[in-house]
Amino acid sequence: MKLIRFAIVIIGITSAAWGQEAGQHPFDAHDWARLRSAHAAAAAKDGEILYQVSFGGEKGPTHHEWWVIAADGSGAKKLDLPEDFKPQGFTHDGSSLYGFYKVNKQGQFAVFSLEANGSSAPAMLVMLPRGSGSAVPSPDGSRYAILADPRAPDALAEVRDVIEPDETSLYVVNADGTGGKWWCGNLKDISGGIPGGGGAAAIWSPDGSSLAVLSATPKIGFHYVRSTIDVCNASGARKVAEIGNSVSGLAWAEGGKEIAFLSTTGKVLTPDHVWTVAAAGGAPVDRTPKLDASAVQLAGDARGRIWVLVNRGVQSEVDQFASGALKTEYRWSAGTISGVPAFAEFAGGDDQLAFTVSDPEHASNVAVVKGGELSKITHESDEQLAKVELGAVKTVKWTNKNGGANVPLQGIATFPARYVEGKKYPFLVLPHGGPEANDTLALDSLSRMIAGLGYVVLQPEYRGSTGYGEEFLDSIYQHFGDRAYEDVNSATDYASAQGWADPNRLAIFGWSAGGFMTSWTVTQTGRYKAAVEGAGITDWGSFMWTSDVQQIDYDARWPAEDPEAFRRFSVVDFAAKVTTPLLILHGAADHRVPTYQGREYFEVLAARGKTVRMVTYPGSPHFPVLWEQRLNVAQEIVDWLGKYNQ
Repeated sequence: MKLIRFAIVIIGITSAAWGQEAGQHPFDAHDWARLRSAHAAAAAKDGEILYQVSFGGEKGPTHHEWWVIAADGSGAKKLDLPEDFKPQGFTHDGSSLYGFYKVNKQGQFAVFSLEANGSSAPAMLVMLPRGSGSAVPSPDGSRYAILADPRAPDALAEVRDVIEPDETSLYVVNADGTGGKWWCGNLKDISGGIPGGGGAAAIWSPDGSSLAVLSATPKIGFHYVRSTIDVCNASGARKVAEIGNSVSGLAWAEGGKEIAFLSTTGKVLTPDHVWTVAAAGGAPVDRTPKLDASAVQLAGDARGRIWVLVNRGVQSEVDQFASGALKTEYRWSAGTISGVPAFAEFAGGDDQLAFTVSDPEHASNVAVVKGGELSKITHESDEQLAKVELGAVKTVKWTNKNGGANVPLQGIATFPARYVEGKKYPFLVLPHGGPEANDTLALDSLSRMIAGLGYVVLQPEYRGSTGYGEEFLDSIYQHFGDRAYEDVNSATDYASAQGWADPNRLAIFGWSAGGFMTSWTVTQTGRYKAAVEGAGITDWGSFMWTSDVQQIDYDARWPAEDPEAFRRFSVVDFAAKVTTPLLILHGAADHRVPTYQGREYFEVLAARGKTVRMVTYPGSPHFPVLWEQRLNVAQEIVDWLGKYNQ
């Protein structure tokens, strides 16, 4: 499952306790709240780059600003856009931005003029019955294809929610807002996605006459995943291929003769290889069958190049797919690249690429290609972080030898400032969410803030993580509670063997899939003195049906037909074994891992007299979006660790 990776605020100890240099302090909650990060969004034909700057605060949701900057880093300018407008890219002539504008609580496709910066009135607005999703302009800029729900609004939407499959179809409109019509009405299950962001579900052909469209079986009504690629034009749809697995990202290849996409031969439903199929139809072909990494995003630019984000261990690089093979093009040696590059969506202009890069000592920023290498042109938070004393971050490797497994593993170790070699520190193992995801060499606020409390933190890339090939990724299927657990526990063994971890001050913390790993771990061992579980799965049989997304990547068996298979790793059935004090945190409006999962576990533990505390956050989804709630999450964690892991 694709669960959200998150950041949590940990209140740091005072600077004086560390004796750091004047003006410096360990990374703490206030640093995280003020941290500004920049992300490349789009490029115009003249090479100008659109990027977003995000930062938190003491209350309310995260703030977002939109900026433009020249490719040489000059002329950075904050745009005065309406608060309810979220731009997606530049129009063909570069004079305006297209995106989505909230009208009556629905996002509607809109265009705002840059020349009329500050105007609250869109230059063009397309009103659809249930709002709009993503959009993609045709190669010549004359039309837009918009993904949207074609159904009429529910007249009782204010008083009820009808539980039924979502519908997404294709609406095509002229660039001036005229001539709009639904294309290929039989396509109602088009996958979501963000054009140019590695997940486009509809892409124009090079000549602009048709679109390749990706559809998938909806979650409701199906106990499997099937994907379909069609070519759609004003006359109707023609099926190109049906893939018996999940698919993401589409790009035209070989001058329009082929369609490239990401898919897998594994069971975990996480696309990780590059595939192609003839545009005329035929059998799809896995072009990277021996890839020892994970291809996780794919997008094609206006020049016909196909860009692929590839996770290789704890770093991500951008490769180019050409002539049926991947070739590494760009890496950020000090850290990692986040996402495929932003590029001009129209041919005939500057060949500008913009990347989002980060490393353990710097926030995310925008970089461009200079002399064949990436060079940053924004420097958000550099001045702030210069006042922070950061400990070392290392990529480490070890072997999980539990049960004779002998599995080579990798992880990221974050040390407290002024770490002393040979001294044992309080230790926290931090399994990531996903589980089909990975930790990367970036500025990880969570790890930094826990390290600011004087901890050594280790993020293990357990089996099921991306970045290590399909066999490693697929090995979590039906084995999350044993193989992944053994890998995470071996990370603590490794930290102890290195002399980092005080065996009397061990803690574990994770959110989502990492939350399950935390709750499961304390049913299997009492070695940890404190544990914090955020939004974790505790009862697999019911979770499979009640999550808002398809979860059979864990186990495709029917729970009712083989209940023991799902009880095997359901922590509620092992609550009697728990001896570790456990803090449970959960959003009260979580649809990814419904709140009852944490509540059930809490009730069972409390009834058995275990040391347990549960806190929920009103209105919160899978992870709180309001900063006052995030800060409280932080305080709860600090108090729990301070009370039980001393």
